Amino acid sequence: MNIVTTLLRGFPLPCKTGVIKIGNPNKNSPVFLTANFVLTAQRVKKALNGTDCYLLVANSRGINVWCSAAGGYFTNHDVISSLKVSGIEKLVTHRNVVLPQLAAAGIESRVISEKTGWNVIWGPVYAKDIPKFMENEFRKTPQMREVKFPLMQRIEIAVMWAFPFSIIAGLITTLFWRNMVLPLISLIWALPFLIFMPFPLYSNLLNPQKKGTKFSKYTVVFDFNRVPLILEGIVLFCLIIYSVLAGTFTWEFILRWGFISFVVTLMISIDLMGSTPVYKSGLHEERFLKVVLNDKKCDGCGFCKEVCPKNCYEIDKIRHLATMPRLNQCVQCGACIVQCPQDALCFQNSKGEIISPEVLRKFKLNLMGKRAVKIERR
Repeated sequence: MNIVTTLLRGFPLPCKTGVIKIGNPNKNSPVFLTANFVLTAQRVKKALNGTDCYLLVANSRGINVWCSAAGGYFTNHDVISSLKVSGIEKLVTHRNVVLPQLAAAGIESRVISEKTGWNVIWGPVYAKDIPKFMENEFRKTPQMREVKFPLMQRIEIAVMWAFPFSIIAGLITTLFWRNMVLPLISLIWALPFLIFMPFPLYSNLLNPQKKGTKFSKYTVVFDFNRVPLILEGIVLFCLIIYSVLAGTFTWEFILRWGFISFVVTLMISIDLMGSTPVYKSGLHEERFLKVVLNDKKCDGCGFCKEVCPKNCYEIDKIRHLATMPRLNQCVQCGACIVQCPQDALCFQNSKGEIISPEVLRKFKLNLMGKRAVKIERR
């Protein structure tokens, strides 16, 4: 089942919602809540194996936690409904529920508490850290708060791209170009791995602040002049070496497969940053915004530090003030703005116009990263 869900992780894959008993929980056992994206639910259950607890699976329309929360598919209402309808209130005497940290981009802990009486605890970014999180008395280390792009995740993203492309290409070539099915599918599987495996080596070349080349108001080719072209150059070099060693070198061979590899590389790299968890999508104009702190409103409560997936914040306990020493790492997810109880944070564009916390809470991002916002001048 994990293999199938990994192959199809780029598509909404819902699983059953409701309460799941892990081990032999009692009235004092912890309560965790996650989205009903089947791969996420599977991994959370695996991480909780060996503990006695309850797991609530709430409706996120089969989309992963971060995307569904930021896009308005995993909402306050879904969490409230899960807490109210599942019967969990009769199973435990406490009122603490652990939510995935990445849900903070769209789910408001304050609203959940006001509507249900449940206190939200933001759990770690990755399910595998849940056991250590519990051992640490439900407190996160900085490492537990930060999104990364490790090897296994890069493999999964490569597979996510390769599988559907290879199926489509295989069906088309079976009809019109049958003898090229296996070579084409092999190339389609090789290219995503070539693109994502060496990501740490070229990630610094990606520039989130560079404006892309617009083909239309819906499509942006972002930063295609460097990384993807370098990768395509490597592909062409490998094709030449292979054809020479195989004794099949012709310019027709190089041009044909060079063009095919260029098209596949273009499709995968059209939003290369958006395929990673460590950069804002190149299709999202919000990557040009910056988070601004109002010192007069901030009371140093630390909610921003608790939910920031890039560890941008530190809390000055003497001045009771948040600071942003690593603001350059921000991915503009908006979680800190949504969760700040004092509304001390907001987005600001290069013109000095702001997007208020109320707007971020009310209007979610659509598939193209657009938000129906009303910007204000300071």
